[in-house]
Amino acid sequence: MNSRTDVAFYAERTAPRRPFAAPGASLPLNSAVCMLVATVLAGGCASTKDIHRKETFNSTTPFSAKVNAPSKIACWSVKRAFLAQGYMLDRSTAEAATLTGIKEFQADDETNVTLRLQTSCADNNDGTSTVYATALKEVNQVQSEKQHRAFGIGWATVTVPAGSAKVLRPISRETVNDPEFYQRFYALVSKLAAEDARKAR
Repeated sequence: MNSRTDVAFYAERTAPRRPFAAPGASLPLNSAVCMLVATVLAGGCASTKDIHRKETFNSTTPFSAKVNAPSKIACWSVKRAFLAQGYMLDRSTAEAATLTGIKEFQADDETNVTLRLQTSCADNNDGTSTVYATALKEVNQVQSEKQHRAFGIGWATVTVPAGSAKVLRPISRETVNDPEFYQRFYALVSKLAAEDARKAR
């Protein structure tokens, strides 16, 4: 062998070889993980991107009901219903056409549920009115959050771990669609409105 052939032969024997992946063989762990993450993210984007397509705008929904009383009496009955059931009134809407009641529930030691019920009244100009109501349920849960402290050393800043703290964070928020929930609310409003209408005669 000449010197050039010897060098080429030595380089081929000593060079690191890449692993050969046969067709159908499993991917390395890092590649598999990356593909799984990409698939999950793509699925999440698709499900939220087309959410508006599920909005049908039906004419029959649980978000409104007719009350046999003028809007003035109906709106006052809504306020009475809130206060009688332990709802706190949102001060920003207490004197407005839209009235919002807020109630807190403690599901367990680490889970808090907030129910926010927004209402509005519209007079039908025939002695009746329509009450509109939409409830938003927010679930908050206690979670651990890492704490850090920053120290200045000359012109540099050093950040070091400083334990953890318990914080209350929202984990879900959605509109309540349960017809029975709204029916119970409208039933109480109608009952209070009927009482006030009899007193006004």
